[in-house]
Amino acid sequence: MVEKRARIAVDAMGGDNAPGEIVAGAIRAAAELDVEILLVGDEEAVSAELARHNVSLKNIEIVPSEGVVTMEEEAIAGVRRKPKASINVAMNLVKEKRAEAVVSAGHSGAAMASALLSLGRIKGIDRPAIGAVFPTMCPGKSVIILDVGANVDCKPKYLEQFALMGTVYSKYVLGVEEPKVALMNIGEESTKGNELAKETYKLLSQNRKIPFVGNAEGRDLLSGKFDVIVCDGFVGNVVLKLVEAVGEIILQIVKEELPYGWRGKIGTSILKPNLQRLKQRIDHAEHGGALLFGVNGVCVISHGSSQSPSIFNAIRLAKEAVDNRVLEEIRTRVYSLHQEEMDFSNSLT
Repeated sequence: MVEKRARIAVDAMGGDNAPGEIVAGAIRAAAELDVEILLVGDEEAVSAELARHNVSLKNIEIVPSEGVVTMEEEAIAGVRRKPKASINVAMNLVKEKRAEAVVSAGHSGAAMASALLSLGRIKGIDRPAIGAVFPTMCPGKSVIILDVGANVDCKPKYLEQFALMGTVYSKYVLGVEEPKVALMNIGEESTKGNELAKETYKLLSQNRKIPFVGNAEGRDLLSGKFDVIVCDGFVGNVVLKLVEAVGEIILQIVKEELPYGWRGKIGTSILKPNLQRLKQRIDHAEHGGALLFGVNGVCVISHGSSQSPSIFNAIRLAKEAVDNRVLEEIRTRVYSLHQEEMDFSNSLT
């Protein structure tokens, strides 16, 4: 049986560089990845961008929309006030099963609000979480950290659910046979941290479906010792922005210092392939964006400043999640956990 191509709805009007860079990234994805692209946006503007690139790919379709939820607008209010905005139209394509995933570089709060209103949460998940994949010091190994911004305030139960969803992604997309799950904390001991950390530690330790190995300190995050790290969205977002900034600083320093003098110029030429691999490992543009876990559809949230390489990689990320049936696996695991909890509760009555 021939596998169906993943159909990805791309919010062509979302982001600082829309629609130009968004369309350019989508064109590359349509050419290089086995996907169908639904470009959602102002039909005239998107058509002009496609014409500018002189492409007529059969696997790209324009889906008209009206308006955009801007960064200045309050997310939920903007989403409700503009039902035909590009992010809402893109989410409805998934709801109507005309697409399997959405990619947006627009207002991240609006993307999350639209996903919740259009698609709803997976049964058994209390709060969605944004999961970002980072490179580690171990070549070829990544770590997924969640939540990195969806929930500023969390309960221990939320973090337990984040751990379960992260485990599924690590296993089925990142290919880790036995993922090691850790809780972000200020020390290795179970007694360290605030009340949220202490109570979450207990829940994770007791859950047989989560391969929990203990706490992860800040210095451990990118060490490669762990495959999944959970935290609340406040801490996770600080980590996300810090890691991105450090990556940019390293690339800038290398760019400025390595070519210095004639020896540097010769060395730079010789090391060009190595420098390219370095960029691929630490540049956040190479990872495309972050997945919104816990909603009934695959949604990838990209940086507002995304250019075409980021959009290409965001579409690749969405395709991997669709092809590896991450949504179905999460539903199955969460249902199983929910059923066990109900059975245990019933046994006590």
